[in-house]
Amino acid sequence: MKLKGSVPAAFVLLLPALICLAVFRLYPIALAAWGSFCQESFEEAGRIIFVGLQNYADVLGDPLFWKSLWVTLKLNAVINPIQVVLALLLTVMVNQRFRGIAFYRLLLFVPIGVSLPIACVIWRLMLDPQSGLINSLLGQIGIDKQRFLIDEHQALWSVMAIATWKGVSFWMIFLWAGLQAIPSELYEAARLDGATAATRFFYITLPLLKRTLLFVLVTDTSVNFLLFVPMFLLTRGGPSYSTNVLMYESYRSGFIYGEMGRALAIMMVLILLVSITVVIQFYCLRQKESS
Repeated sequence: MKLKGSVPAAFVLLLPALICLAVFRLYPIALAAWGSFCQESFEEAGRIIFVGLQNYADVLGDPLFWKSLWVTLKLNAVINPIQVVLALLLTVMVNQRFRGIAFYRLLLFVPIGVSLPIACVIWRLMLDPQSGLINSLLGQIGIDKQRFLIDEHQALWSVMAIATWKGVSFWMIFLWAGLQAIPSELYEAARLDGATAATRFFYITLPLLKRTLLFVLVTDTSVNFLLFVPMFLLTRGGPSYSTNVLMYESYRSGFIYGEMGRALAIMMVLILLVSITVVIQFYCLRQKESS
């Protein structure tokens, strides 16, 4: 269908969304990209000067940047597969019908109703080294008190646990919608043929859920590369920079030390890193699907 002047109706209908995308997504990215090549003049306050690749050279020559990059990669290498696999397994479980399933569904979807800042405050109280609930429970089974968020060897793992608790239930929504789209007749036919639960999962559920899993994996990766709130509210990048991911390092550079050019350069590196990771994921999963 076309409107006057041979303009496709689909383009007209998509125009508001395209305008919002350009104004609220593409324009800020372009502005940040330009800002990463600039610095504020030390001689004249408020005057912006073009410095070319100087910000990138300073960033790449800073050991703290490489430390933050390592923490970011380590966090994503662990948390992304854990969240996707847990979300998939729990979704398959709550999709079953057995006594008390409504209670389990409510329990698993509770984290969706809790905002991430509130969740961080609750978990900070629960992980308190002296009076926290988690250490009290560990004490009941003879385990010494843990330092969690104030120990450089435990802080990042604690943040990952909090982000997983919050994120898994959110990704379950999409996976559950994907499961509902799989015809039940396929499972019935497989049962009649004597297929076990594992066989039905690997030969029916996984193949028909590939597109949904791809969406969840790519989106989850993008979200976790930009994870910021737990570091801001719980650890401030510490202790000993053990949770200082690139997102927090960018915030620290721009809003604590006032080095906005450096902050934007770090953000551009982070955007490039996310883009490369997503492209690799798309390529690997497409290759696997075509084979």
